[in-house]
Amino acid sequence: MASPVARENSRRAAVKKALDRHKIYVTAQSFSGGTYQARVLVDGEAYWVDEFRLSQLRQGLTPAELELTPATDD
Repeated sequence: MASPVARENSRRAAVKKALDRHKIYVTAQSFSGGTYQARVLVDGEAYWVDEFRLSQLRQGLTPAELELTPATDD
């Protein structure tokens, strides 16, 4: 059985990991022709993603890991 100190250290590590994860903000959504597209802001950079990529971002993958390119809005 884990000691109270080890449990507390584990809890603190889990909280730190959650806080260090990148934040994702959906700034726009589009439904056209049966497809979904969202403009998201991740760590200060905007990207257009589909529903699958959005779920991957929410699972903790980074835009670099998904090979996303920043959005070029006019």
